[in-house]
Amino acid sequence: MSARSAVVLLSGGLDSATALALAREQGFDCYALSIDYGQRHAAELEAARRVALAAGAQHRVMRVDLAAIGGSALTDPAIAVPESPTTGIPVTYVPARNTIMLALALAWAEVLGARDIFIGVNVLDASGYPDCRPEFIAAFAALAALATRAGVEGSPCRIHTPLIALTKAQIISAGTRLKVDYASTVSCYQADSGGRACGRCDSCRLRRAGFEAAGVSDPTRYQGL
Repeated sequence: MSARSAVVLLSGGLDSATALALAREQGFDCYALSIDYGQRHAAELEAARRVALAAGAQHRVMRVDLAAIGGSALTDPAIAVPESPTTGIPVTYVPARNTIMLALALAWAEVLGARDIFIGVNVLDASGYPDCRPEFIAAFAALAALATRAGVEGSPCRIHTPLIALTKAQIISAGTRLKVDYASTVSCYQADSGGRACGRCDSCRLRRAGFEAAGVSDPTRYQGL
């Protein structure tokens, strides 16, 4: 086991693919963790497999049925995904998602002997999600230090958020420098089974605007094209 092992939460989207590339650049031996939580955009899990394979990272998919909890347009097909800008916390917020995902990453990291976890949260383009804020990450890190054997024994996990204060354009520029294949990623909240994006949801708008602002050609495959 490498002394520089890290668990990287990998959704298969643009941000998490960039976070994985940045972790590798820092010299970490990466273990990519994807969560099948009952999301309607399940094509992102296949995208995560492609991204992990290209990065040479070991990849694991864990299943947590957040669809049974509901309360989000990403897990309940009866709730429509907004196709125009909204204010406040949107219906695409999944209750406790990042808390649960970080907890699973923390558990796997402890078993692996890893002391670092990467998550691609971003406060600027997060559409008001409360679990993408620095305050949440700091609170989770404090909890992790108290709740694990590694933490109690003086070696708590560090939670890395390399994208947290970057614009989407800055994220894309960083990933482009590291040769991330963004054509392999899926960000759309309602991608079809082939991974093609709707081009209308909040995630699609942010992604498309990011490529434009970064001056990088958008490789996204859109439905109907």
